[in-house]
Amino acid sequence: MPEIRVAAIATIQIDNERVRVTEWRFAPGTETGWHVHPTDYVVVPMTTGELGLETTDGVSVNSLRAGVSYTRVAGSEHNVFNDADSEFVFVEIELK
Repeated sequence: MPEIRVAAIATIQIDNERVRVTEWRFAPGTETGWHVHPTDYVVVPMTTGELGLETTDGVSVNSLRAGVSYTRVAGSEHNVFNDADSEFVFVEIELK
């Protein structure tokens, strides 16, 4: 039976003609839901820990460290989830 999760909390901090900046808060047992990024983006972890990633290729667990950013290109389709026992927070910067 599939895991049942609730939505992570997304708070848009900036949304203008050039960028959208969103803070994502993942309490234990939350997820983004499946989505596709229409633009390139940067993720800045605010905490250290692990997040799960579901893609069309399968599921992986990624270890992330506070302040160590990464980037992805437009078209990335996935669901991000937190099955850990503590909250995870990152800031996502979408380049328009």
